[in-house]
This record gives sequence, structure tokens and C-alpha cells, in this order.
Amino acid sequence: MNGQSTSLVNFQTVSEGLQDPAEKKGYAGPRVAILTGGGDRPYALGLAFTLIEQCIPCDLIGSDNIDTPEFHQSETLTFLNLRGDQSATGGGFGKAIRVIFYYMRLICYALTTRAKVFHILWHNKFEFIDRIFVMGFYRLLGKRVLFTAHNVNIGKRDGCDSWMNRFSLRMQYRLANRIFVHTELMKRELMAEFAVTAEKIVVIPFGINNTLPKTDLTRSEAREQLEIESDDKTVLFFGNIAPYKGLEYLVTAIKPLIKKDRKLRLVIAGRMKGSEVYWNQICNDIVQSGIEDRVTTMIKFIPDEEVEIYFKAADLLVLPYRHIFQSGVLFLGYSFGLPVLATDVGSLREEIIPGRTGFICRAEDSDDLGRCIGEYFNSDLYGHLEDRSAEIVAFANERYSWKKVGVITAFVYESVI
Repeated sequence: MNGQSTSLVNFQTVSEGLQDPAEKKGYAGPRVAILTGGGDRPYALGLAFTLIEQCIPCDLIGSDNIDTPEFHQSETLTFLNLRGDQSATGGGFGKAIRVIFYYMRLICYALTTRAKVFHILWHNKFEFIDRIFVMGFYRLLGKRVLFTAHNVNIGKRDGCDSWMNRFSLRMQYRLANRIFVHTELMKRELMAEFAVTAEKIVVIPFGINNTLPKTDLTRSEAREQLEIESDDKTVLFFGNIAPYKGLEYLVTAIKPLIKKDRKLRLVIAGRMKGSEVYWNQICNDIVQSGIEDRVTTMIKFIPDEEVEIYFKAADLLVLPYRHIFQSGVLFLGYSFGLPVLATDVGSLREEIIPGRTGFICRAEDSDDLGRCIGEYFNSDLYGHLEDRSAEIVAFANERYSWKKVGVITAFVYESVI
């Protein structure tokens, strides 16, 4: 980001000049179906709550995982739990039956609903079917289909791209009337790799996660729960553990730093995604380097009520990613006022003000990552972290507020009919 004001909240926003339709004249657009795929609770809840605030009539198609009492108290939102239980219980046959019945309920809903706009946040169990046949079915019914592309091509990111994957993605983007993306870089890739016209693409902020429980838990209490000393310099890696996340580069970078400063600590919190071989290699590296006493690990899914413990205990969030467009973890860190050190991949550079909200380093470069970690702990940002944390929270709430997302989204809902 170039030419930032010294004030973190004084900048041009993508939604400048737009007025909230509910404040302007009351929402006059069509009824909307929000299809969540039953997952990504923070994003689904954030969007749903801003639609409720704007009095936009909608049906939220969700699961047990997304259901919340507020949805049953709104006059404008109807929550339809078509997906139900998504747990791993019941064995393969039981899960297959649940998925089949879900698709049947979804088809019946599409045939009978008054909703004219179908906004897909995530697909369901079988992405190939959803991208082509389900979206095609919606279009045959005369629905206007909007799609939020959180990733342009996740197969490319995860190293498992194929002709079939790209074909289904190309069909998906052709079938969509509008495509929401979170960065200009994603827009350019959609246009270059999938021949999507600029008119179909809408860039919206990534709404900050405001659904996680936040209590009066203090920094010292959080550290006590994780058995971290009060004066430890704590670096946090949070989220799924997968090769594209580049955790091995962070471990390599921090090894010499820990040997020089035994007050430095690395916290790794998240679940493995894919093969366990990747994580086992990282564990072996930690043990063989003799730094295991300075590494705290919690390798599991971190439930919502425990997330704040890790972010409040940390001094720095590190995203050593090899490939990514955007990261919800970055905005999660901002919501807790935590500075972020990220690699220069995707659009992460656009979200960080060096020295003010964090730092940027080269991707797949442990030496540069280590240098930046050292630079951070010698910086004014770390030295005055308590004051700077409040600035980061204010910056995030302004730039990535769900109200901005809701204003743009409602505008698009009205425009597609």
C-alpha cells in the first residue's frame, strides 16, 4: 500500500459514496437465498447479520454448525437447516445418506422458493456436480446466481490442479451472473485464466470475523493457560497445517533466533490438513534442532471459545504462506489487535502497513523471515504494542467492516434483477 495516511483509519474505501439501502429508501430488491454449504461459520454469520441489519429478505441455507438463536428472531431472515448434522459419526454409509437427502431437500427448495437471487458462499460435498449441474439447474429455473470466490482455483494452490478441475471452474464462472472476490489480484486472475469479463466481477472487502466469543480474558491469563512466561516473546502460527502454509520455513527461520534468545517462543495451533507426513517432518526438525522446549503445539481443531487464548497470548502472528490469495487468519489477528508478519504472496501486501500493522517478507525465504522476526521485536510496534493494538483494531473495524460488505452486496442484489 502506497501513500498511507499517518492515521490508520483515514483512507479511501471501496464502498465510498454508497449509502446503505436500508437508510436510503428501504431495501427494494428481490428475496435472496444464501447458500453456505453448511460451513465457514464466521463468514456465513457475518454476512447474515449485516443482511438482517439492512432488512434484506433472505433464506439462509445452513447446517447445525451455522444455526444460532438470532436467526430465529429476525422478521426478514428465514433459517433453513437443510444440511443438518455434518459430524463424522454414522460411518460412510450414514454420511452418504445424509448428503443424498440434503441434495434432495436443496432441489425441492430451489423448485418452490420465491427467492430470485441465489448467492453461493461455498459449494457442497461434490464440487464438480455443484459447479456444473447444480448451478446450471438454478439458471434453468431462472435464478440469478451470485458466487463468492474465496479462492479462484484452490486446486492450483494445493498442487492438485487438473484439466477436469479447471473445466468445472470455467463452467462455474460462466454460469454465475456475478462473482464476488476479495482482491484486485483475484479479479485479474479470473479475467486472465478463466476469461471472465470485468463487468461480472465485484471486489468486496473480506469481512472481519466478529462472531468469535471475546471475553475479559487478559494477556497474562491467556499465557498462564498456555504455560507461557510473561516475558516470553511469543510468535503464533494459527490455522490448518498444510504444505501451502509454509510452516517449515517459519520453523527453519526461528531455530537460530531461539538459540540466540531463549525468551523467544513459537506457538503452533491448528489441525493437520491432508497427509500427516508433512507435520511429522516438521516435528522431527523441531526435535532434532533442540528447540522443542521453546515450541508450544496444539494440533487439533481449535473451537471458537478457545481462539482468543492464542491470539491474546501472542506478540506476533506469522503467516509464512507459499501460495494464497487472501487469509482470514490475518483479519482474525487484526480483530485482536495483533501485528502480522506475512510473506509477499497473493494480496497480503495490500493488507499490511509496514511498521504500523505488521511487516512483509519474501516467500519461501527462511533467512528473510528470520530477519523480519528480529526486526519486529526490535521495533517501536512491539515496544508500544498495547497502544498499537488499539490502532490495529480500529483500522480493521473500519476497513473490513461487514457493513461495507453488506452495502456493496445489497447494491449487487438489486442490480442483477
